[in-house]
Amino acid sequence: MINVAIIEDNNTIREGLAALINGTDGYKCVGSYADAETFINKIEEVEPDVVLMDIGLPGMNGIEGVKKSISKQPELSILMLTIYEESELVFDALCAGACGYLVKKTPPTRLLEAIKDASEGGSPMSSRIARQVINAFKEGQGNIPANVKYDLSEREISVLNLLSDGYNYQEIGDNLFISVDTVRHHIRNIYKKLHVHSKSEAVAKAIRKRII
Repeated sequence: MINVAIIEDNNTIREGLAALINGTDGYKCVGSYADAETFINKIEEVEPDVVLMDIGLPGMNGIEGVKKSISKQPELSILMLTIYEESELVFDALCAGACGYLVKKTPPTRLLEAIKDASEGGSPMSSRIARQVINAFKEGQGNIPANVKYDLSEREISVLNLLSDGYNYQEIGDNLFISVDTVRHHIRNIYKKLHVHSKSEAVAKAIRKRII
């Protein structure tokens, strides 16, 4: 069972998402909230596996909500579900710790797939947003400093490369012929060496520093 929390201030959208999740085998909506503050206060009580977080929330915005949520539960997988597709907001959300970024017009089947993917360690994004991210990183290559490896091992760099390609923990293990527990061990070491707290932060920093 994948436990999902929803933070969305539009009542119709929030109720529709909750109905979709509760009406699908293997998924359960453990909480739906109109603002980030209420969710953060209850985060340890509801224990979600995946969070759907809007950006344009009243009070604390979704990007700040991601930061606060991740500070409480570093392993939490947060998917940004929003109308915005501007690359600056994409980067802000990913650097805050979101694991993926989808637009609200995403079809229900794709949304459910993205929730499952996020719960398994993946980083789902719409193809248009993924292209924006890639292009923006390419455009910034000329200003990036020389590669500093932060003492990452070759295996840890291999794990980072697969994370950046959107592979989940099981797929990384299959590719490298190691167990999922070993993948998690490598990722904990990567977080420590890069001084980051989420998969998206690790990938973003690795690309900026030309580690991968």
